[in-house]
Amino acid sequence: MAEPQRIFELYSSPHLKRPVSTDIIMRNVVMALAPVVAFSTYQFGVSALLLVLTGMTASVAAEFVFTRMSRRDNTLGDWSAAVTGLLLALTLPPGFPLWMAAVGGVISVALGKAVFGGLGVNIFNPALVGRAFLQATFPVAITTWTPAFVPGRFIETVPSTLAAPFMQPAPVADYVARAVDGFTGATPLALLKFQHIDTDNLRLLFGMTSGSAGETAALLILLCGAYLAVRRMLDWRIVAAVLGSVFIFSGAFYLAGHGKYPDPFFMLFSGGLMLGAVFMATDMVTSPTTPRGIWIYGVLIGAVTVVIRLKGGLPEGVMYAILLGNGVAPLIDTLTQPRIYGAPRKRLFPQKTAKQTEATK
Repeated sequence: MAEPQRIFELYSSPHLKRPVSTDIIMRNVVMALAPVVAFSTYQFGVSALLLVLTGMTASVAAEFVFTRMSRRDNTLGDWSAAVTGLLLALTLPPGFPLWMAAVGGVISVALGKAVFGGLGVNIFNPALVGRAFLQATFPVAITTWTPAFVPGRFIETVPSTLAAPFMQPAPVADYVARAVDGFTGATPLALLKFQHIDTDNLRLLFGMTSGSAGETAALLILLCGAYLAVRRMLDWRIVAAVLGSVFIFSGAFYLAGHGKYPDPFFMLFSGGLMLGAVFMATDMVTSPTTPRGIWIYGVLIGAVTVVIRLKGGLPEGVMYAILLGNGVAPLIDTLTQPRIYGAPRKRLFPQKTAKQTEATK
């Protein structure tokens, strides 16, 4: 009697895989950002909540339209579009007109994902692509800030929130005048750069300042990121590299400038650094994958952020630093590929062989 034929199936590594899919990761990102959204609503009122809902709705709708137009499978179930809209909204001023936020959500999906072929093949972080577009298109609106903890913020919106498209929004002077003493509409980075006014680090740490809808509470953002890191849905090395490099480079400026530059703790807790380092620089698609490349990528983002903040014309530079890091991530991966065990180390500029030298003569 003939023995039964045995079939051996060969697969490439990894052979052990975690039962974690894209939709599970994205849902956890939304859950991790929920406390940030809740604090933003408490801090800026109903305008911040409407901004988040508008950004998410516009991004999800754009995702649906583009997948239908390209005849690709519907990807709304993976929650990536919702995360894109949520992150975009959290980088915008709380009184940003809703129609502009909707435009930003569409652009984030269109230019950040759809033109590259969808999720997984995009080069840049989609939310930051939308943010950069809004920065270039509506520079006045995106640099118009409203103070935090204004009385009546839960029953009325900032006048500019419901502005009609392409129409001059209502003045916000009366709204700003009701702000609690000690709270100004300017961000801490803008106050320091243009008015040379410092902000207490504890206020920055606990979110007692003005700023974008989701960037003020540094400690809360760090705790939310720790939740994802514990669940292994976030690479803590990128966060450590970004924050560590900002602390070191800004500390060097602080010591060399003898008080001319802000202290490194101010640089860590202010602006969008914490939100960008924890939730945007760690994007699995647009960040490097090699062990050494991850650290180089994070240090690059931190260094560029410090240079733009201290030496550039803009008070903030996190967005441009992360986009630059996204752009060079493939090159970093190429140059930092681990050496195969037993194989000779690759040279960045290989030496020519004798035959190649003779051929060029």
